[in-house]
Amino acid sequence: MLLAYPFRLLVPRRAAPEAAVSAAVALLVLAGAADLVPTSVVSALAGGAGATLAGVRLSRLATRRPAELSPTDVPPVDPSTAEQWRRAARRSAGVLLDAAVVAAGLTAAVLPLVDTGHRTATLTGLLVTAVLSTAGLRRLPGRARPPARVRLRHLIEATGPAVGLALAAWLLLPHDILPVPGRLVAALGLGGLGMAALNAFTGPQRRSGAAICRGGVLLTLTGLALVATLPPPAPAGRAALLAVPPLVLGMLLTALGAGDAMDAGGVEPAEGEHTTAWPRSVLPAALLLLASGLQLGAGRSPDRMSVLLAVAAVPPLVLRELLRSGDAATPDRRAAHRRRAGRAVRHRRAMQPGWLGSPEGHTGTPDDGPTSSNGVGSTWPPDGEVSWSALGPRSVSAGDGPGDRAALLDALASIGDVPAPAGALLLVDLHGADGIGPAARENMLAEAVRRARAVVAPGDLVTGCTGAGFAVVTAAGPVLAYALGTRLLTALAPPYRLAGAVLRVQASIGLAEVSGAGPADVLRQAELARRRAVQLGRDRVEWYDAFLEEQLVRRLDLERELPGAVARGELDLVYQPVLDLASRQPVGAEALLRWRSPVLGTVLPAELLPVAEDLDLVGELEWWVLDRACRQLADWSAGTRELWMAVNVTTRELTTPDFVQRAAAVLAAYGVSPERLVVEVAEPRVAADLTTVVARLAGLRSLGVRTALDDFRAEHASLAQLRRLPIDLLKVGPELVGARPDGQPPLIDVVVNVGERLGVEIVAEELESPNQVEGAHRAGCRYGQGFALARPATAERVEAYFEEFPSASR
Repeated sequence: MLLAYPFRLLVPRRAAPEAAVSAAVALLVLAGAADLVPTSVVSALAGGAGATLAGVRLSRLATRRPAELSPTDVPPVDPSTAEQWRRAARRSAGVLLDAAVVAAGLTAAVLPLVDTGHRTATLTGLLVTAVLSTAGLRRLPGRARPPARVRLRHLIEATGPAVGLALAAWLLLPHDILPVPGRLVAALGLGGLGMAALNAFTGPQRRSGAAICRGGVLLTLTGLALVATLPPPAPAGRAALLAVPPLVLGMLLTALGAGDAMDAGGVEPAEGEHTTAWPRSVLPAALLLLASGLQLGAGRSPDRMSVLLAVAAVPPLVLRELLRSGDAATPDRRAAHRRRAGRAVRHRRAMQPGWLGSPEGHTGTPDDGPTSSNGVGSTWPPDGEVSWSALGPRSVSAGDGPGDRAALLDALASIGDVPAPAGALLLVDLHGADGIGPAARENMLAEAVRRARAVVAPGDLVTGCTGAGFAVVTAAGPVLAYALGTRLLTALAPPYRLAGAVLRVQASIGLAEVSGAGPADVLRQAELARRRAVQLGRDRVEWYDAFLEEQLVRRLDLERELPGAVARGELDLVYQPVLDLASRQPVGAEALLRWRSPVLGTVLPAELLPVAEDLDLVGELEWWVLDRACRQLADWSAGTRELWMAVNVTTRELTTPDFVQRAAAVLAAYGVSPERLVVEVAEPRVAADLTTVVARLAGLRSLGVRTALDDFRAEHASLAQLRRLPIDLLKVGPELVGARPDGQPPLIDVVVNVGERLGVEIVAEELESPNQVEGAHRAGCRYGQGFALARPATAERVEAYFEEFPSASR
């Protein structure tokens, strides 16, 4: 069952009784939710069962012989006195924790017997359990206490999510029964307890017995706090079932964690784990979204306290970033980074290229002494330790690339080795230097590195890692790292003067956080973010996230599978009918491309065509579409039905010199009348090569082929070039048909008037509601297309649809 999973995850041994009890409790909760068992009985039985098993576990700790305790837990006395002390500490911790779980179980068991004052009884049990648990945890062997600075940082990092949990509790707690002060205290208490439990289960020592026991105590207190906040009669309502899982799970984990702590003798396991950060961010956010959804679904608007709690979550987040940045800049941490990085790159110092030399032309080597320049204003310290900047931008030639990558991975590993890793990697890619020679490229990179060193912090690492850019490793948090990325874009933007020539360079920056992930993973994430920045137009900073990786992996899959799709017969066409809005009779159809990939599923043109353009496959796809559409049009024209077929063509293919001749050859091959074919071109891409587009459209019209302008935007430039384009149809979207956000009348009236003056017929596309259809007809659009009229379908289905309109055949 679901409640048994934490035992298999946290304590994979000796958890069979706990798993059985949790499964039974889960069945009881389901029975109570289905009204098969009274909820008061469920609470009593579940609390009693959990307290009984946990009490048995804890009572045995007083008589079991423990492992040797840590020297830090044993006073400096003779061995006999130390053994007596160990037995007393073990006995007292077990007795106190045993009494705590018994008190919690009794509180849950006696609630059904309390007619009035259940809240007082629950608060009393909560207070007793908290006091006994705290005393037991303090006597638990080997309870490590981190330094005050680390505790402060952990407190600040947990404050934001804790406020989010408190806000969720404020929204979920009953509004009409609890007074505002009591509701606020309960919400803050639940938020603090929930966040403390998450910290215990997600910390770097989350698998240790002490941490599991601590988390179990916090879960137990959370369950009792939930019962205390419920309106009377609490044990009789379904809401009481929400308190059963944390109450029972907390008691069982308390016993198991205490046993593991005793077995370990108080020594925390050195597992080398990093903090698992995602539960502390995802779970509060998910609960807050759920609470907000229920609040809006109930028709309640946010009150003043909700707004104050939401605002209160912002300062801890800002303070956390500032504290991380300050901690990263402390001398001790920077010295640790220097020691790790220095050992890893000491043997690579001789790889410095000439363009990293000092302004006087001196190129440093390991033999130059302790003050040799590394080319970016840093020096090699005499003790063999180097700062991040001393790693220097390495050569970006193909031969030195592996060394640069290794140095970069070493620097990332030095960040990840600290107890609370924080930092970021920025991969900078420079575009625009493809046509210059190697010497000019090195000079350009040297100037780019000089500009980068002027904006990064003194302790940041700047190193070469690719053939067209460099990398920056900073110890700042993600927000400050993103700000550093924007400053780098600004610094790299001005033109570069190289040997009398002026070179303009664009930069694309990928950003990835260093938060416990391995160095290779961080480098891969930054590379994916950099590729995304290139795809979106360059001169931008892109932040890595999981959705970004899914998009890029999807893009790589498309690029791998698309070549050869035509030969494999994976392409298909669907057809969307076009109707006369006055008579609602079909007059034509538009051919729409679909890629039925056996690996990727159905791929639409919006995702397919950009990949095809990058792979230079657009011409192959579009000529396949034109050929298949004309063949289908010939089949539909065998009878007396007069329909036209619209085919989309990119401006890149339309402007090829032989487009008109090839289109005429296709029409002749299938015996299709030219006036039955409509060639559509998208208006946003026409302006780039307007003169050639006009010539090709005029050539098509000379054949008798009708032309259409798709995606018309009704902007000033669009209206200006409309008079030059030889078109027969103008296709407008629903944004021109409906009312505008500023309250002004729709622009479709203006477009229809312009079309009438130019002799162009208007087609309203993407009509998805009857109101849009009626609005387009009322405005004067002659034709319509969209889901509200007819959906795209296969040729057979569309032909059957045409048969429903006998008047369309003449």
